[in-house]
Amino acid sequence: MTTIKLHNTRTRTKEEFVPIDPENVQMYVCGPTVYDRAHLGNARPVVVFDVLYRLLRHVYGVDHVTYVRNFTDVDDKINATALARQKAGAEGTLEQLVQERSDETIGWYLHDMGALGALEPDEMPRATQYIAQMVAMIKDLIAKGHAYAAEGHVLFAVDSWKEHYGALSGRSVDDMIAGARVEVAPYKRNPMDFVLWKPSTDELPGWDSPWGRGRPGWHIECSAMSYELLGESFDIHGGGNDLMFPHHENEIAQSKCAHPHGEFARYWLHNEMLQVEGKKMSKSLGNFFTVHDLLEQGVPGEVIRFVFLQTHYRKPMDWTEKKAREAEATLRKWRALTAGIEPAASAAPAVVAALGDDLNTAGALAELHRLAADGDAASLLAGAQLLGLLSQEMGAWADTASVDLSSHVDRLSDARASAMQSKDFSEVDRLKAAYLAAGLEVRMSKDGVELVPGTGFDAAKLEGV
Repeated sequence: MTTIKLHNTRTRTKEEFVPIDPENVQMYVCGPTVYDRAHLGNARPVVVFDVLYRLLRHVYGVDHVTYVRNFTDVDDKINATALARQKAGAEGTLEQLVQERSDETIGWYLHDMGALGALEPDEMPRATQYIAQMVAMIKDLIAKGHAYAAEGHVLFAVDSWKEHYGALSGRSVDDMIAGARVEVAPYKRNPMDFVLWKPSTDELPGWDSPWGRGRPGWHIECSAMSYELLGESFDIHGGGNDLMFPHHENEIAQSKCAHPHGEFARYWLHNEMLQVEGKKMSKSLGNFFTVHDLLEQGVPGEVIRFVFLQTHYRKPMDWTEKKAREAEATLRKWRALTAGIEPAASAAPAVVAALGDDLNTAGALAELHRLAADGDAASLLAGAQLLGLLSQEMGAWADTASVDLSSHVDRLSDARASAMQSKDFSEVDRLKAAYLAAGLEVRMSKDGVELVPGTGFDAAKLEGV
């Protein structure tokens, strides 16, 4: 069996992955808060853990892996949108409008992530479906002395877990208190205590509880849902490294205190953040965009996925237009090479080995380049499909690869040869401009002329050139 090694954030080392039960490998990944479209940074953990999911299914069998990714549908921004719609005259109760907004946003999310080739997890629980389980866990934490009620709130008592709290992120409670920049509510016993339950006003969604009408805090959601679906011990917990503290730290505290005999998660994986053209993505810099934006601009989802895979998940990833153009050109060549053939029975061992080495997707892509150079189309196709590339359902964007451009290559080559003699390059310039307007990349070198369909290529624009 293939050996899988993963960098465990908890131990800060790369460890051999040994599942609790090889017949039921379990993974939980923190999903989105569904108040709007997913931006490009939101998509990175989806692709990272989709690759891991595919690898685990390849090694242990499709029916022996359970992947859970939640939806947080209890949120102030969702409520704000629902309230705005209600004030604008939308029909239905506020609760109905909140669910309508959540349904809408979840639909967008699944569509956009599907366009990136991400398989849907086995379970996709919504926080609102597990309120009773959250209330039960909070009651249990109070009974065990790990939480307390105060002014309609319930807070986790960090002091009750002080010797362990901060182990994942490498921080001590005392250091965190010293560096805290949070407003300390008067009802908190310790500045680091965090909310498990908070009151809801009459006009906002809420649920009945022993502490009054309210709603859960963010952290308790994942603890309750992972316990209900995976139990008190499971194999892998993943997410972006921005969730390491406080979200994952708080999950550990709650879960270990509620279920002291369980391990909660054995392996913790965190992906690094995404940049755009070397800068942090932000609205103020004008470089903030959603996955939907890119898809609408004609950037294929498969191209976005390929760009993501070029960078190891534990390194910052830089999205650039240049990388997207190069990825599209590579995918077009690979699709042309593998057109009409069946994939090999299994991905090449070198591709699997690269992925088994802490998801070295860049190394796996390097192996695919080698297979393409060797003309081993069947192995290329099998390896690419293990990475979520070159699947038939993702290939519609590349249908233009079948367009015969040879006559245009000949025309530009002839015009170029004539211009070299006459020194009049006006016809060359005219043809180049027309091909660029049609979405072709024009490459001219001493070896000849090459026309490569680029993003937004429209074959109809070649008519009359």
